[in-house]
Amino acid sequence: MVTGAQYRGIGMTSQRTRERLVLRLRERGIGNESVLQVIAQTPRHLFVDEALASRSYEDTALPIGFGQTISQPYIVARMTETLLSRGPVNKVLEIGTGSGYQCAILAQLVKSVYSVERISDLLDRSRRLFYQLRLNNIHLKYTDGTQGWSEKAPFDAILATAAPKQIPQALLQQLSTDGGKLLIPVGADGSQALSLITRQGNDYEQEILEAVSFVPMLAGAD
Repeated sequence: MVTGAQYRGIGMTSQRTRERLVLRLRERGIGNESVLQVIAQTPRHLFVDEALASRSYEDTALPIGFGQTISQPYIVARMTETLLSRGPVNKVLEIGTGSGYQCAILAQLVKSVYSVERISDLLDRSRRLFYQLRLNNIHLKYTDGTQGWSEKAPFDAILATAAPKQIPQALLQQLSTDGGKLLIPVGADGSQALSLITRQGNDYEQEILEAVSFVPMLAGAD
């Protein structure tokens, strides 16, 4: 778990500011104490540009360049809590490393996280942060996220931080056949739904959780 005074910050990045964020998440219905504790201890200000550090503990998405955003803390907490509440999760694939924040939260709660990213500059930035924070159970790959990471499959869970218009078949095929879970926003801009797909053998059950807004999932790599 990320700890240490050097990551606590001062003023608008202080521990007190983080605790106010956790209070807001509780008020919005996040109840998993492990998730809330990790969010309280993770220095979100390190995952955004220095100019935006004063806003890093607001419950809002923020730009990180390259047309991408760091996800709203509520969405990070909601997606993480959902995965952890639906059965054992040890090995997770994340589609879209992005800022690295969602990946860092997951890495403190599960045994291993595999994360793929199509923008090389973002991947390099995240790799440096994970090293700085000593998150040694994260494995990264520069690749097209719509193809997943077949060499490391199967996964107990796959979490996507970008929205395809249709669910990529490659991701479904890389789920564990014994209750593997795919948590993914699906749909065009303005009409996306956060969906949870559970696999049992060759059968897939889909549950719609709530309306969301994510950047689109694009094929290929930059």
